[in-house]
Amino acid sequence: MTRKALGRGLSALLGDNFSSTDREALLEIDIDLIDPNSEQPRVRFGQRELEELAQSIRENGVVQPIVVRRLGERYQIIAGERRWRAAQIAGLRKIPAIIRDVSDEKLLEMALVENIQREELNPMEEARAYRKLIDKFGFTQEGIAKRVGKDRTVIATHLRLLKLSVAIQALIEEGKLSVGHAKALLTINDESSQWDLARKIIDEKLSVREAEKLAKKASNREPRTHKDSVQKDANLKAAEMKLSRHLGTRVRIIPDRKSDGGRIEIEYYASSELDSIYQRLMNC
Repeated sequence: MTRKALGRGLSALLGDNFSSTDREALLEIDIDLIDPNSEQPRVRFGQRELEELAQSIRENGVVQPIVVRRLGERYQIIAGERRWRAAQIAGLRKIPAIIRDVSDEKLLEMALVENIQREELNPMEEARAYRKLIDKFGFTQEGIAKRVGKDRTVIATHLRLLKLSVAIQALIEEGKLSVGHAKALLTINDESSQWDLARKIIDEKLSVREAEKLAKKASNREPRTHKDSVQKDANLKAAEMKLSRHLGTRVRIIPDRKSDGGRIEIEYYASSELDSIYQRLMNC
């Protein structure tokens, strides 16, 4: 069930930038009738942030409506998933929402633009969203730049981040490496050397300039080889990527040349990381 939103007044909720059509589409919708956006570029929602927002909602209500589109008898979020999640934590049964009729392409574009403007995406989420706009909807880098109001070089830089290993991408997502650090790592071709420098950057709290100097030295050296290295097939590489993503650290699967066995190496650099890895393994 839905009903017209009451109480605060439309101008207070929406400001002066919404059209009369948007104003007429403002409703209060049952939270249980709303589904998250499968194209949502943001995938990480900090629990502490959600709890803080939930407390604010308890005290002040949902000040800014979420934006949804109608799908049959239900609604799908276009923008405002964090507010929707926090409203559930706050115990709300209804939430103010603006209903818009948009295509799948426009859905991703609106979600991307909203999150970027709010600076809510981490660099990897932003990079994957750009890649999806290119692969799924045929956007060019120039086209994306115009839509989101950024320079094309920014788009290109973020897309290059996707060339890094999954383990290093996880470090960027967690805020342990900056985009500047990542750009330095991209100058190194050898993945093992990239990882070693990434850990050094974190452990020694290196600046971007310091990382660039070390990356230049590493790129001038011969790639390091491991005595146990063998050519991995696509399935093993895919398994390494999935394990690295799940555990949030580098995972290596090392086949034994002389048998059908092998070993799995999971790296960690602090007891807190070990605890986190252990919990993720036990909860599988």
